[in-house]
Amino acid sequence: MYTYSLQKHVLQFIKPAKTSRNIFTERKIYLITLVDTKTGKQGVGEAAPLLLLSVDDVADYEQVLNDKLTEFCQVSKLDEMDLVDFPSIRFGIETALLSMQADDAGRLYNTAFTRGEVAMPVNGLVWMNDAEKMYEEAIAKINAGFDVIKCKIGALDFDEECRLLEKIRKDYSAFKITLRVDANGAFKANEALEQINELKRFELHSIEQPIAVNQWDDMAKICVESPIDIALDEELIGVDVHTRGVGLLTYIKPQYLILKPNLIGGVSLADEWIAQAQRIGIEWWATSALESNVGLNAIAQWVSTYNVTKHQGLGTGGLFSNNVATKLMLKDGMMRYET
Repeated sequence: MYTYSLQKHVLQFIKPAKTSRNIFTERKIYLITLVDTKTGKQGVGEAAPLLLLSVDDVADYEQVLNDKLTEFCQVSKLDEMDLVDFPSIRFGIETALLSMQADDAGRLYNTAFTRGEVAMPVNGLVWMNDAEKMYEEAIAKINAGFDVIKCKIGALDFDEECRLLEKIRKDYSAFKITLRVDANGAFKANEALEQINELKRFELHSIEQPIAVNQWDDMAKICVESPIDIALDEELIGVDVHTRGVGLLTYIKPQYLILKPNLIGGVSLADEWIAQAQRIGIEWWATSALESNVGLNAIAQWVSTYNVTKHQGLGTGGLFSNNVATKLMLKDGMMRYET
């Protein structure tokens, strides 16, 4: 049996974070503390739906969270609960349970990464802004040691975004810097391939979610015809990996999946997505969904259980002025776990 307590925390962004969908200035999260009444052990997890993106971004979220935590404390098993519509709650309970089993060094998993023996490559993220500020931020990330840069696109005039990428490429060839872009579904389905063909000349590694979700025919066509590899991101949110996941992957056939455990129901369901993807030759990497260091730590440690070589999207911990303490350290484009 378990008991729980809940603490609401509002993370403050050091500067606004803009996507094609919204602008973040603060981030509301809930820290869950679970206590095992038999052993006295406790663990801390994070539940935090993402505004306008999570399927569980609902007005009465805090009440639902309390109800689900009360239910969990009675049944004690995640698999006996209906949390399909509340992936961030499932992630929060799951990470609290993992935290409860951590060793004295805070290791949720015993890996070369958590033992401090290896580092994890991370991409540098450039948020949407005016083109000049985006260029300055990209150069700052490169100068800070990041060799993979991801740019949010889709909010500016497309020609202006092309000029931005061209300016970066003029200074840094594809041999020196890898460029990823994330459209957050901003392209129109009937224009996306033309725009992607325009982007080809910048030698991009991939483009995330070029068009909005639930346009499987159009997305499948893009994945076949695009000269740039396609990564699915938002397309996975709200999809049950067991009932619709296989159909989605085999029909659309993207080159990559972007896994956000907080938005898809936890690391165990992310494991399921990976297993399904690997069967048909789809690769993946993980990205944070603007969690605090509690959630970010759980995701980074989970990623380290895989033999990853691709740069992960886990460099968001420094976005907040009032984040919680962490053993994750980011330097020269590499994340390390301080033992």
